[in-house]
Amino acid sequence: MSYFAPPQDIPTTVFTRLPDRFRKPVRTAWADANRGGEAIHSFLEGPSFDRAGNLWVTDIPHGRIFRISTQGEWTLVSEYDGWPNGLKIARDGTIFITDYRNGLMRLDPATGRVEEVLGHIRSEGFKGLNDLVIARNGDIYFTDQGQTGMQDPTGRVYRLAADGRLECLIATGPSPNGIVLDRAERHLYVAMTRAGQVWRMAVTRDAGVSKANVFAQIPAGIAGPDGLAMDEEDALAICDPGRGSVWVVDRLGEPRWRIRSCAGLATTNLAYGGADRRSLFITESASGSVLRAEMRVAGRAMVSHDEA
Repeated sequence: MSYFAPPQDIPTTVFTRLPDRFRKPVRTAWADANRGGEAIHSFLEGPSFDRAGNLWVTDIPHGRIFRISTQGEWTLVSEYDGWPNGLKIARDGTIFITDYRNGLMRLDPATGRVEEVLGHIRSEGFKGLNDLVIARNGDIYFTDQGQTGMQDPTGRVYRLAADGRLECLIATGPSPNGIVLDRAERHLYVAMTRAGQVWRMAVTRDAGVSKANVFAQIPAGIAGPDGLAMDEEDALAICDPGRGSVWVVDRLGEPRWRIRSCAGLATTNLAYGGADRRSLFITESASGSVLRAEMRVAGRAMVSHDEA
């Protein structure tokens, strides 16, 4: 039984694909653990736009960071010993990366140098960081997913305050993955992949979080919700890499649109961009492509787009 009408379809086109010269179809330790030992050419994640309109993406198994121009041209900015997943750009242009192997990292976009921001918690390592979002005041919220799931619901969500304080907001997550704030930055949304849910919770300055609830439920299948993005009406776009789709639900949690991949099924993460932020750019990791869908409402401006 469904309480809602079927969501309307929105098509996609291929904006650009990873050039053949950058494809490295070899086995890696990350692919052995997460992709059944398959020799994969890349696994794109972490799309984020800078002020110039360039799209930045990560390649997890090969430890690479790419910059894609507005014309779809690729530049390899950094290649290092890590597994970069999420990527966001702060107001001052600093690029932060959630690295599954190394923790929270910082990339200098001019030199390509990657350095550690936070590699452990009082000498205890993370499970495996996944994604992040930066608040207007400089606080960084990030997910620590590792191999957690329904069998081990101990995934964590952290807030690294601008003054350096680290707070654990959630310690009972079944695979916390994508993460985003609403426009008012009063509520935090976290994709709990293996539960097939997106949690919504109020964020406060004293108690951390409160009243976490299930905001959206993705139909059961071979995967679950991955990357998240918010538009200017607080509608939430949810990647579903098990179905080659992105679901868009309104601020009340009602499904409105289904964006269908024109490439593979692995729609892992997404970001609003284009001149008016009405285009949604989606990493399709199986084909090594970036897809584009035209939306009715503009995406929420991220910190790197805000006025300094």
